[in-house]
Amino acid sequence: MKQSNSFAKGFIKAFCQGGTGLLVLDNPQRKNAVTAAMWRAIPEAIQWLHVEAGARVIVLTGGGEADFSAGADISEFTELRKDAATARIYEASNSRAFAAVREAPVPMIAAIRGVCYGGGFGLAAAADLRLAASDAVFAVPAARLGLAYPADAIQDFVRGLGSQMARRALFTGAALKAHEVLPTGFLSEITEPETLDQRVQILADTIAANAPLSLRASKLALRAVEQADEDLLREAEIIGASTFESDDYREGRAAFAERRRPIFTGR
Repeated sequence: MKQSNSFAKGFIKAFCQGGTGLLVLDNPQRKNAVTAAMWRAIPEAIQWLHVEAGARVIVLTGGGEADFSAGADISEFTELRKDAATARIYEASNSRAFAAVREAPVPMIAAIRGVCYGGGFGLAAAADLRLAASDAVFAVPAARLGLAYPADAIQDFVRGLGSQMARRALFTGAALKAHEVLPTGFLSEITEPETLDQRVQILADTIAANAPLSLRASKLALRAVEQADEDLLREAEIIGASTFESDDYREGRAAFAERRRPIFTGR
C-alpha cells in the first residue's frame, strides 16, 4: 500500500511503498529552491517517513524532471536573512535539515539531476549515497553572495568531496559537472537522465529488502568512524549486538537454509 503526505503547504511531498520512501523538494518553478518553510519541514517529513510510513530507506530528490535543487530561496533573504540575528535563526533551520538527513535512522539516497547548488548541494552531501544524472551540476555560491556556508554542514562536503575539492567548491563558488565530481567519491554512480530513476529505485529496493536493525547498526558505525565519535560507536555496538537475538537474524538463517528470500520485520 502506498502512503503519502505533504508538508510546507505541499512544497515537500513524501511517499512510501514497500519500505522505500521518497522525499521530494517540490518547487520546480523555482528550480526546487528551498523556502524557509521547506527547511523547517524536512526533519518532520523524514520522521513521518521512517516512523509513520515505515520507510527502511529514503530517496531525496527534486520535483519535476529538470533539477535537484537550486538551494535556499534567495528571494526570502531580504526579510529572513537580512542581518546577523535573522541569519542565525534561518541557518538554525538549515542545520536541523542537514542533520535530519545525516542522522536519519535509515539510509538516505540523493537522486540528483540538473542544478544542485548551495543548500541543495548540502542536502545531497548529507545523504549516505548519491546517484547523479550526467547533466548534474554542483556549486556552493555562498562566497559569491557574500555569505558564509553553515559551519556545521562543511563536514558533509569534506566527507563527500575530500579536502581539496571541498576547498575548491567553497572558495571559488564555481560550478562542477558530474564527471568532475565522480573521481572524488562523492557520487556512487553517474547515469543518463532517462535512467536515473530506475537505477535509484533498484538500489533503494535492494536496501529496503535487508534487515532494518542491521542497516541501522551499519549507518551508526559509519557515522561513528567518520566523526570519530565514541558515543556513536558504543550505540552502534549495542544495536549490532542486539541483532544476534533478533527475529530477523533467525529469519535470515532460515531463509538461507531454505534458499528463499528473507522477509524481515525489523524485530
